[in-house]
Amino acid sequence: MAEAWTTKEQLAAAMDHFMRQLPGWRRPAAHGLGLITPSGTEFPVVNAGEHYLPAAVLSTVCEHRVGTRTYPVTVDQLDEAIGLLAPAEACPHYDHPDLAAWRHLRHRLPDTVDYDAPASLVAVFVDRLDDPPADAHDARFRHLLARRVG
Repeated sequence: MAEAWTTKEQLAAAMDHFMRQLPGWRRPAAHGLGLITPSGTEFPVVNAGEHYLPAAVLSTVCEHRVGTRTYPVTVDQLDEAIGLLAPAEACPHYDHPDLAAWRHLRHRLPDTVDYDAPASLVAVFVDRLDDPPADAHDARFRHLLARRVG
């Protein structure tokens, strides 16, 4: 894979690469990465029907394939996701809100994160929008999604 993806074609090739690495993967209807804090789960970006390259990258580090699920995400996984998606920012044809949000979340975290600690990360994948929420983090994500769409 190239060190920088500067064209739409290179982004499409990167997407194809990630899809080949994820046998059985299906694009989620919605996805996001949240910060779990004592006051609740914050989602800086709520994606629905868009930004599938970040979804594929996050799926790669979480080993997600299909279905409505949430996954705890470690700092190491976040660092890996940022590294995998970083070449996309060289393409001026698109904004990269997920990458910016992931970097912002990374700066808010210590070097290690325990899922049960006061501040942790959670990835949310929604297969179909009419699926029931997987847990409280997914429910919060859906609430924010409804506010964005509605």
